[in-house]
Amino acid sequence: MKIDILTLFPEMFSPLKESIIKRAVENKKVEINIINIRSFASAPHYKCDDEPFGGGAGMVMMCEPIFKAIESINTPDSKIIYLSPRGKVFNQKMAQDYSKLNHIILLCGHYEGIDQRIIDYFNIEEISIGDYILTGGELPAMVLADSVIRLIPGVLSDDSTVEESFSNNLLEYNQYTRPAVYRDMAVPDILLSGNHKKIEEFRHNQSLEITQKNRPDLLK
Repeated sequence: MKIDILTLFPEMFSPLKESIIKRAVENKKVEINIINIRSFASAPHYKCDDEPFGGGAGMVMMCEPIFKAIESINTPDSKIIYLSPRGKVFNQKMAQDYSKLNHIILLCGHYEGIDQRIIDYFNIEEISIGDYILTGGELPAMVLADSVIRLIPGVLSDDSTVEESFSNNLLEYNQYTRPAVYRDMAVPDILLSGNHKKIEEFRHNQSLEITQKNRPDLLK
């Protein structure tokens, strides 16, 4: 998979050079390119934003730099996503679908957003990572990229993504590791029993309880 990220602030993406994602890049499971939108703006000022038509607070990212940036990398195989608080809310099913694509372009907005003609012309999908506002699209782009990359075959071990939160609309059960007792707090006996059928039932019941408490909407 290839992921191209269009941004005014490329310095923000250093987290994508660490840990599991770093190994995925080194193992050629994914190629990540951070592209500075400002390099497509016109000299001498390389301006990328202007006042909104009709008035209002803030600035709007202009057509020309973004059009040129997208056209430099866009192919018939590309999926273009604009990270926006007004978009569809991102979820695990969408991450699974995106992980099967060959090329994703992530467009990071800033200020009051981008000129609508960019969205209309390229038929861009708008995606939100939650019902709150951030200063720009860089953090959401990293969230989306991380959630997608980990699902690419070979990035994690084969069974790491099978039983986790949002599988079968349930949140993940509690996890424990050594020591079996710490500060008088003991791991549930059933997990030490070796009875895999009982352990599976115990974990399923835990998932139901946790989902009912924290995300009852998932059970509807």
